[in-house]
Amino acid sequence: MKNQITSALSDFFFEYETPRQVLVRNRRVGVVCRLIQLGVLVYIIGWVFIYEKGYQSTDTAVSSVFTKMKGVGYTNVSGSETVWDVADYVFPSQGDSSFVVMTNFIITEGQKMGKCPELAGKHNCTSDADCVGGSFKRTGHGQTTGVCVNKTQTCEVLAWCPVEDDRTIPNPPLLMSAENYTLFIKNSVTFPLFGVTRSNLVEGIDGNYIGDCLFDPKEKPLCPIFKLGDIVKLSGFSFEKLAQEGGAIGIVVDWTCNFDVDVKHCKPEYNFHGLYGNPSETDGARASVGYNFRYAKYYMEDKIPKRTLLKVFGIRFDVIVKSLARKFDIIPTLTAIGSGVGIFGVATVVCDLVLLYLLPKREFYKNMKFKYTDTQTQTILSSARFVMFEVQEESQDSESIDLDSNAYKTLEANSRRAQDKDEPNVSASRILIQRQDPQRLRYLKSDLGTKRATRKLLHKVNCTETTSWETEDNSRTPTMDGPLRKERTSFLSDPQQHLQPGTSSHSKSQHD
Repeated sequence: MKNQITSALSDFFFEYETPRQVLVRNRRVGVVCRLIQLGVLVYIIGWVFIYEKGYQSTDTAVSSVFTKMKGVGYTNVSGSETVWDVADYVFPSQGDSSFVVMTNFIITEGQKMGKCPELAGKHNCTSDADCVGGSFKRTGHGQTTGVCVNKTQTCEVLAWCPVEDDRTIPNPPLLMSAENYTLFIKNSVTFPLFGVTRSNLVEGIDGNYIGDCLFDPKEKPLCPIFKLGDIVKLSGFSFEKLAQEGGAIGIVVDWTCNFDVDVKHCKPEYNFHGLYGNPSETDGARASVGYNFRYAKYYMEDKIPKRTLLKVFGIRFDVIVKSLARKFDIIPTLTAIGSGVGIFGVATVVCDLVLLYLLPKREFYKNMKFKYTDTQTQTILSSARFVMFEVQEESQDSESIDLDSNAYKTLEANSRRAQDKDEPNVSASRILIQRQDPQRLRYLKSDLGTKRATRKLLHKVNCTETTSWETEDNSRTPTMDGPLRKERTSFLSDPQQHLQPGTSSHSKSQHD
């Protein structure tokens, strides 16, 4: 048991196994294989390494955004002149990354809590029976009192009176001056994996530069100050249409950096997109267009709480930070190379399918690729190897088997042709085929007969007469015939019988 364990461990640590390969000389299969390998190589180099940068590791940034608006607007509504500054038209006013700039509005002044008729079209009636007291309507302004106001033919409600009338939206927008407002964006990003922090105020941008610059995608692409009219135009919308009913614009700050070069080359790029609606659509083709909300300013008048209600139409701006940094890393590089080498196996699979199932000589290729083993063949081969070793060992008898290399090749070809035709006694030629020189044969133990009997019998079968076989060039030499062929055929058909000492066949051969 100890020897077996030691032998097993020795075989495991000190032996190496490698698969057997067959070289096939076929133009079609060779071209198919090389084309597939070329396609895989182009995929690895072009897509994985050049386009996808598979040799680099990646990281996304942790970012913060600050915004600041500047500009003054003017309106004149029903003879009431008003100047609007940043505190009036920006919501919220804290400088968040998402904010709204008011461009149009509907104002309802002097509202106080009380009873008043509902807006026409909201809750029409002809008598008090049409108004259910204490009920609410989703699109209404308050709670119905159960009274129908004959003057307006609408139900009376308890609400902030007078109720808001938002059926008519001012056109042109009241704050068209918002087109000239400016937006300042300050953005900072950190890539924790690489330990790099960058700001959109990159090298060369100082106080003097910021004081004079205005963003232009070609002339000044790094300037962090933008005019609202330019932002809307670059997003593909018309400012006048967007300002009337509102909308949403996305400002994308793109940080795509390659840290294999100097960090100073990591600079932001600004892009603008309409986040709501399609600029090519008409207003009639869309439902619930625009963006609006309401807010109120409360005050006291003669100890009565009142408010001024504004329905605000505006443009919502969302500053979105998009980031991706890359840097060379050996781990993803080896992973990409390993996966690419594995894909090369596709060529082998495809070519094997073509060889084994599509080509006319597919049976021949199967026999070349696969090695079939059965018990009878192994017994005959083992017997032949045993006898040859003994013949070589007993040099005093001066009997040896010497088959030149050409005979070996010829026998092997004849054996394969016979196997393809399923002829009987396929092992007849295999007995004489030795893939190694007798000097290098391994000694195999056997109980098939005495050394001298097996040696003389094999020698008689193979060496008594000059014997040759049909060669590959179809030339023929004298072959065995008569009793010798019968003896040889009988031995090859049933080696067990002939290799037992004292059998009739063996005795008969000695007396002859």
